[in-house]
Amino acid sequence: RISFKKAMNFLNKRVEAVKKGGNKELIWILEHPKTYTAGIRYDQKDILDKKIKVIKTNRGGKITYHGPGQVVFYFVIDLNKREKNIRKLISSVENSIINTLKEFKINVFADRKNVGIWHKRKFDNKIKIEKVAAIGIKVKKWIAYHGFALNISNNLDAYAKIIPCGIKDKEITNLIKIKKQRYNYISDMLIEKFLKEIKN
Repeated sequence: RISFKKAMNFLNKRVEAVKKGGNKELIWILEHPKTYTAGIRYDQKDILDKKIKVIKTNRGGKITYHGPGQVVFYFVIDLNKREKNIRKLISSVENSIINTLKEFKINVFADRKNVGIWHKRKFDNKIKIEKVAAIGIKVKKWIAYHGFALNISNNLDAYAKIIPCGIKDKEITNLIKIKKQRYNYISDMLIEKFLKEIKN
């Protein structure tokens, strides 16, 4: 488990090194202790419990929660070597998660309006759409970094203190709630699918 600040220091140093051409790109999977972070588009109104400590970041998006039971997938990718297309990179991230979860017989989808990965379930004869993965990316001189967080077995009560990603009318879920099964090797699968996606 690595603190958010430590991870950001490492990530920012790697971005600078890649920019200068002196270092390799990076994929880094980890878990954070309980942390609330705010992207550049966050609003104070998104913090419901004013007692919580929120760390401001330079990633896209609004406010989110990281904690045990969540896979955090960071990367530093040089788009100068690839297509300079941010939308294509976001699609690559979305497809990596969607295709990984297919292996676990879970169908999820991306939404252009509300960035992230979503799951549909029937509840009281109504369709509920819930978020299972949050995506936040920053691009600097065509070096893309930050990444996504996929909820596996994390405590969903932590989200009650914020309006996650500024979206009021949809809830958050995790894989254990969607389907109680083992999620062994999910990190390896995410890496494999992501590498395949960014090769194209």
